Amino acid sequence: MCVEREYGVGNKLIEMTLFFTRFVLPTLTKIRMNTELIIHEKKEFADFNYSECKLRNREFYKCKFINCNFNKSDLREVYFEDCCFINSDFSMANVSDVGFRNVIFDGCKMLGVDFSVCSKFAASFAFNDCIMNYCCFISLKLKRTVFKKCSLKEVDFSFSDLSAAVFDCCNLEIATFSNTLLEKADFRTSENVTLDLEENKVKKARFSSVQLEGLLHKYQLDIS
Repeated sequence: MCVEREYGVGNKLIEMTLFFTRFVLPTLTKIRMNTELIIHEKKEFADFNYSECKLRNREFYKCKFINCNFNKSDLREVYFEDCCFINSDFSMANVSDVGFRNVIFDGCKMLGVDFSVCSKFAASFAFNDCIMNYCCFISLKLKRTVFKKCSLKEVDFSFSDLSAAVFDCCNLEIATFSNTLLEKADFRTSENVTLDLEENKVKKARFSSVQLEGLLHKYQLDIS
C-alpha cells in the first residue's frame, strides 16, 4: 500500500516536471524575450516603414529618423530623448505613455496624434514646418514650446500649460484654447487666432493688432 502510494506521488512529480518543461518554461522564455529592452544610441534610421507596426520595449537616445513612416504605429511606452524626426509621418500613431524628451519634429505629418496620453514626466518638444491638424495636447505642460510654420487646425490645447510658448507663422484655425495657461505666449505672427480672454490666462501674452477680431469675437464688436 505504501509502495503504491509512493509510486503514485513519484509519477505525479514526473508529470508536473514534464508539463513545466514542455509548456510553462517555453512560455516564460517567450515572455522574457518579448519584454527585453532594446536601446539605440546615436543611430540614424532612414526610409523605414513602421506603419501599423508594434514598437515596444525600446529606448532611443540622440537618434535621427529621416523619411520614416509611423502611420498608425503602436509606440506605447517607447522612450525618445534628444531625437530628431525629419520628413516623417506620425499620423494616428499610438503614443500612450511614450516619453518625448527634447524631441524635434521637422517637416513631419502628424494628423490626429493624441499627445495628451504620452508620458507627463517626459514631454518636451519643438515643431517646425509640421502638419498637425486634429492633434490633442489636453492637460500637457508645454512651457516654452516652439511651433514654427505649423498647421494647427482644430488642435485641442484645453487645460494645457503654454506659458511662454511661441506660435511662429502658424495656422490656428478652429484650434481650441479652454482653461489654458497662455501667459507670455507669443501669437503675433500666426493667423486665425481665436480664443476667449476670460476663459484663459493671458497675462503678458503677445498678439498683433490684426488678431483683435479673433480675441474679441464673443463681444460681437464692429472692428474696422
